[in-house]
Amino acid sequence: MRYLITGAAGFLGTALANQLIQEGHHVRAVDDLSTGDPTKLSPEVNFTRGDVNDRPKLWTLLQDIDCVYHLAARVVVPESVLYPREYNHVNVGGTVTLMEAMRDVGVRRVVFASSGAIYGNQENQPVSETAIPNPRSPYAVSKLSAEYYTHTIGALWGIETVCLRIFNAYGPGQQMPPTHPPVIPHFFKQAYQNGTLVLHGDGNQTRDYIYIDDVVQALTTSSTAEGISRLTINIGSGVETSIRDLAKQVIDITGKQPEIVYNIRNDGGPSRMCADLTLAKEKLGFKPRTPLTIGLKTVYEKDQRIRQNGF
Repeated sequence: MRYLITGAAGFLGTALANQLIQEGHHVRAVDDLSTGDPTKLSPEVNFTRGDVNDRPKLWTLLQDIDCVYHLAARVVVPESVLYPREYNHVNVGGTVTLMEAMRDVGVRRVVFASSGAIYGNQENQPVSETAIPNPRSPYAVSKLSAEYYTHTIGALWGIETVCLRIFNAYGPGQQMPPTHPPVIPHFFKQAYQNGTLVLHGDGNQTRDYIYIDDVVQALTTSSTAEGISRLTINIGSGVETSIRDLAKQVIDITGKQPEIVYNIRNDGGPSRMCADLTLAKEKLGFKPRTPLTIGLKTVYEKDQRIRQNGF
């Protein structure tokens, strides 16, 4: 098949593009390189630097494409609080532009990478797709809005649409921006250097951490599965882990003795978060294969980028 991946130079996009190449598919990729690194993409990926709001460029890239993976987005929650207009422009506006371009060219299917962040605080856990969204940040609002646009425009113009609400993805090669880095690579770096692990709130809030290979499995299946158009599907591990327990596992793996500090004045986010995978199992045959303990050890052993920064 012939795929276009937006946001292809990011953590998830790179893993997906390289997997599709290994499976023998043709992959076009576009990324504005605001955060991505195209050097990690397979040489066989046809990469173009570009903005997802550039419709004429999208018209060119979409020619003869069977399915689009729409991963391009701004993804830093605290940053979205400061710059909500930018997040609306990229995450919502970019989605609408892409859907318009797909309509114009006649591409039949899009798989949109949404986020478990749209749920916010939910009384019932694991949280299912039928829960009423309760977004707590402009980032979460932008992802929810993009879901609605994707399904609505798709229904109006006969485009098959699938939205995957991906929970906390992690794995080797995850980017480490200087501000607001992802928790798992940040914890590993701090722990190995005997630095400080800062836990916001009381550290008892839980999250659902899913290994990158499992996310890619769900994405690849979603491009060809039958009977899933217009569906929104949770993709997670189905296991909730507290930030306290995550820190303990990281410390045990590194064998170091970092200091743990609780920032109780800072909001730790939703108190609980865990994905109900019933729909994913039914429609995609999805079953996560990498437990957190194994995934964390793999990150520690294989992430060359972190090693170059100190271990």
